[in-house]
Amino acid sequence: MATYQKRGYKPKAQEEIEEVTQESSTTAEVFTTLDESASKSEAWVSQNQNIILGVIAVIAVAVLGYLGYQQWVQKPLEREASNELYYAQRYFDQALITQQSQDSLFTLALEGAEGKYGFVEIAEQYAGTKAADLAAYGAGLSYLHLGQFEQAVSYLSGFKTDDALMQALALGALGDAQSELGDKEAGLKSYVAAASHSNNEFSAPRFWFKAGVLAQELGQTGSAIEYFKTVSDQYPNAVEASSVDALLGSLQAEE
Repeated sequence: MATYQKRGYKPKAQEEIEEVTQESSTTAEVFTTLDESASKSEAWVSQNQNIILGVIAVIAVAVLGYLGYQQWVQKPLEREASNELYYAQRYFDQALITQQSQDSLFTLALEGAEGKYGFVEIAEQYAGTKAADLAAYGAGLSYLHLGQFEQAVSYLSGFKTDDALMQALALGALGDAQSELGDKEAGLKSYVAAASHSNNEFSAPRFWFKAGVLAQELGQTGSAIEYFKTVSDQYPNAVEASSVDALLGSLQAEE
């Protein structure tokens, strides 16, 4: 019996051969493209190798310079600044625990004595060190105790630290200085920032209370009630909590 084939019919084996041929052709094209790209990349690198080496050299010098600066400049400077800070801090601590010659001791802490720097010079001479930042904080508190409120604001307003409690105390001291200068709006803002910065039993109720008092003086009754209630509700064992009930009563009666 005669066998007829449809037009366009290809034996299965032939189809498989053509598929393999097409795949081989496609693979070859891919490798050709990759070879061309690699050749272009090599050519670009060859043409720009001086620039590339220069960039690498600059990065290497920068890294080595930074490491060298930290090791041979910054660390010795930190040690030297810390040694200087010890003497100024000693005068400051003495001023806090004594009832006599406080002003003189705070002045010595600020200005230094016996060939040693005070807070002011440490903050200037060792700028960029941790000791200089602490010196600025000490200077701000010393000026606050001495009643030199503008200088206190100058030092405390720029103080930054990762220590949450110390930052809260610095913001609170800034609020004290601003309030003493008559800038009660700024003082209130600093008190709220201080109270919010560190949620602890020592500083938070103290500055919420001060914020409430200042808000009351500014006629911000709603805010004053809010701040006093924060002390009463969240810090019932704090010293300030014993004073807020009467204040809350009088403020709520005014509303």
